Amino acid sequence: MSATGSSANRDRSCGIARWEILARDESRRRRNRLLNAVRNAGTSACTRIAVLNSHPIQYFAPLYAYLNAAPDLDLTALYLSDFSIRGGRDAGFGQDVKWDVDLLAGYRSVFLGDAARTRVPGGFWSLIAPQVWNELRSGRYDVLWLHGHNYAANHIALMAAKTAVLPVLMRADTHLGLHRTRIKSMLRQPVMGAFYRWCDRLLAVGSANAAYYRAMGVPDEKIFILPYSVDNDRFVRFANATDEQKAEVRRRYNVPTDRPAVLFAAKFTQQKRPFDLLEAARWLKVRMHRPFSIVMAGSGGIEQELRAFCAKHELDNVVFTDFINQSELPGLYAASDVFVLPAANEAWGLAVNEAMCASLPVVVSREIGCVADLVRDGVNGYTPEAGDVGGLAFALQRLIEDEGLRRRQGRESLARIQQWGYQQCLDGLHSALAGLEFRGSVRSLELQANRS
Repeated sequence: MSATGSSANRDRSCGIARWEILARDESRRRRNRLLNAVRNAGTSACTRIAVLNSHPIQYFAPLYAYLNAAPDLDLTALYLSDFSIRGGRDAGFGQDVKWDVDLLAGYRSVFLGDAARTRVPGGFWSLIAPQVWNELRSGRYDVLWLHGHNYAANHIALMAAKTAVLPVLMRADTHLGLHRTRIKSMLRQPVMGAFYRWCDRLLAVGSANAAYYRAMGVPDEKIFILPYSVDNDRFVRFANATDEQKAEVRRRYNVPTDRPAVLFAAKFTQQKRPFDLLEAARWLKVRMHRPFSIVMAGSGGIEQELRAFCAKHELDNVVFTDFINQSELPGLYAASDVFVLPAANEAWGLAVNEAMCASLPVVVSREIGCVADLVRDGVNGYTPEAGDVGGLAFALQRLIEDEGLRRRQGRESLARIQQWGYQQCLDGLHSALAGLEFRGSVRSLELQANRS
């Protein structure tokens, strides 16, 4: 090859190399522009939300479907485990539990890794799921919604979101009234305050939860109410059953149809304080002439002790239904007259929401997280202190003896809970998103650019 030809080839090769360098530089500049492109919530067709959960939860799944139906929201649930789908032993219920309602309908879901089929939620290290890192950095989401900080995977997700420049929403249900060890109480403010500073929005489930965030140093402008709620429509629909339909439900569970029924629907654990209810029933049975029934709906580790207590004290008006699955639970609320939850150290108490949908007066411990927002003492129920058996018995006596009072308070329960549902969740989420800026992912914005 001549020197001239060699020089021409070399020039041509250098030209190609320079073109490739320029192209790479332009591509890099373009990628940087895309990564730093900022848009406000509501300026594109949909805000893509990734919500991380331990497993499909019966209280959350219908909310996700409701939110996903909004035209400007695209919600994907990232699940660390399929525990509630495949079924497994629930420590609180003391038996194997598999919910009989569809927990995946109406929204997109992703189970993170093959291990999701074997993981079981437990302690902090029970759910790690490194797959969450790549999922959140994939460019498929605009914002991350976390539920608490109890699992290692939540912390991995937080770091992944921050490296991908995704805003982070945090929703939890704790409040200042929950008992903590002295060491945890001392560490809570500095540790949790630092953790919450990484979050762009705190989604408070109610007033007590919002007060907790403020105590941790979170400014008001970062706190938005996204109410802890249930599928109100489903429970209200069952509450409209006829008297005969309600009687049929009672007969199914061997509950007498000719007397008021006081319902306890919760796990049989010491925290729920079911013994307080049985002590109150024992006191009332001696002092009241009006017959009534106590319906113990659920199961748990202390069930045999509860049954033994009833046998010892001849409480033949107490009915144990065993575990009640989701499809049957609304009918049992509708067939009852009063709801009671004498729990201590309870973050919220979503069973109270369910009972109020059935137009029931509610007798609940005043320390329960939902009380500040849902229960007005003497209006739609009563709020004795946890452990105050006398106060609990007195409240139940008033409601058992006075049908008119039960009906009035039940109507107040329904009126209140109708203002505390999924629509209010949607409103709260929109408000939380409205002030955020989303930095679009390279993948999504390149696709948009190619279409334009």
